[in-house]
Amino acid sequence: MLFSPMTLGDLELPNRLVMAPLTRCRSGEDGVPGAIVVEHYRQRATLGLIVSEGTYPSHVGQGFPGQPGLVTDEQIQGWAKVTEAVHSEGGRIFAQVMHAGRVTHEDTNGGHNVVGPSAIAIEGMTRTYKGKQPYPVPHGLTRDELPGVIQEFVQGSLNAIKAGFDGVELHAANGYLLHEFLSPAANQRDDEYGGSPANRARFVIEVTEAVVAAIGAERVGIRISPEHNVQGATELDHEDSRQTYALLAEALSPLSLAYLSVLHREPAGELVQELRRRFNGTFLLNTGFSVMTTRDEAISLVADGLADAVVVGRPAIANPDLARRWKEDLPVNEPNQATFYSAGAEGYTDYPVYQPA
Repeated sequence: MLFSPMTLGDLELPNRLVMAPLTRCRSGEDGVPGAIVVEHYRQRATLGLIVSEGTYPSHVGQGFPGQPGLVTDEQIQGWAKVTEAVHSEGGRIFAQVMHAGRVTHEDTNGGHNVVGPSAIAIEGMTRTYKGKQPYPVPHGLTRDELPGVIQEFVQGSLNAIKAGFDGVELHAANGYLLHEFLSPAANQRDDEYGGSPANRARFVIEVTEAVVAAIGAERVGIRISPEHNVQGATELDHEDSRQTYALLAEALSPLSLAYLSVLHREPAGELVQELRRRFNGTFLLNTGFSVMTTRDEAISLVADGLADAVVVGRPAIANPDLARRWKEDLPVNEPNQATFYSAGAEGYTDYPVYQPA
């Protein structure tokens, strides 16, 4: 079934392989995707759906040097060339809208104040345009500032549609702003957006509702990573995590989103499968983070009814023709991790398609 068609929102996908959002940092200091980015995505158009790397919806939300944005006219025009290339090959592509929150630095985001749900810094260092720096203490967003942040997500999503994307994926995973509101370690607010699981889920729900109202539910997916415990957004109390994400999935279900995408190491576990039941919509699973997803695992996830489609990262990096290789059980290229975040074509557009000996 992994290689069978499926419906996702208003799209018909030719297979159930989804390219994960993959940070590659090749869009320069102006955040404009260039010809090399166009070629990278064009090459992978045979996957059922491409989800772009995280794109910032406002300058304050930029997390990494070289990250692309969805803010300026030049960035939108750059992405329009990407979407045109993907569509010309028969592909489908969503933009991942990612606000970095506190996972950034003023030397990365153009001097803007770093923000988060609470004034709690991440331990460790971040790479900036001026070298490695300690993470700063973020400005804790006030209640009056939250509608403006919601509007940043809305405008970024509208800009994605203007650029020709088929839809957007809201990034509520991996320690970035939306995930920071969900995590009790990052969110220590004492208002209606902090404290209880329902309160911590509130902002993510409001952002999603606003984006749905702006571009339509069929064009909106969301990505979460319960208990992933990266970048300081730790969730160590399993029952609290279960309640938080169950409430979130239940609140999102009536919106009729295009999909819910879950990154978790235990796809058959009770937490993940409870989320599937409560969401009651198209359910995507991504198991690979520290361990790369294999062909056999991807096939089993769909065949065993654990997910409707499988999200893969590193196999898609190294194999632009991954759908064919896995369907026909052909040999695959191995990804070169040393080139994941470097500049230029090496490890980005130079992986070969399969050629018979």
